Amino acid sequence: MKTIISRSAEDTERIGEEIAKALNGDEVIALFGGLGMGKTAFTRGLSRGLGVADGVSSPTFALVNEYQGKFNIYHFDMYRVTSWDDLYSTGFFDYIGNGVLVIEWSENIEGALPENAIRISISRGGSDNERVFEIEGVDIQ
Repeated sequence: MKTIISRSAEDTERIGEEIAKALNGDEVIALFGGLGMGKTAFTRGLSRGLGVADGVSSPTFALVNEYQGKFNIYHFDMYRVTSWDDLYSTGFFDYIGNGVLVIEWSENIEGALPENAIRISISRGGSDNERVFEIEGVDIQ
């Protein structure tokens, strides 16, 4: 496990960009962390690192946003997913292996995550802007 400290939204985006460099195009990235921890900022940086210029936003109401870059990116919000029926209705399983999946609120679907998912836990650090990223399943600098 690698631990990285972010001190700003810009740092969080840079962490996403670094992870993008290590991707092959079929990964599942499971983000764990509460409201306001920087999950969407991380996804914005990851997407920029994969060639998406702009337009990355939280998929709260759409459940999934799609972006075209070096790889297809599918950005899920599983906040309101509380059952297997809810999960199936998102089409989640149809996306696996067809691009990079970035999943906010992975806590809600942990039992459905692939064994080889990249797991990133984000928690509050010592100040309001500081975040602690604990990253498993991908090698980064």
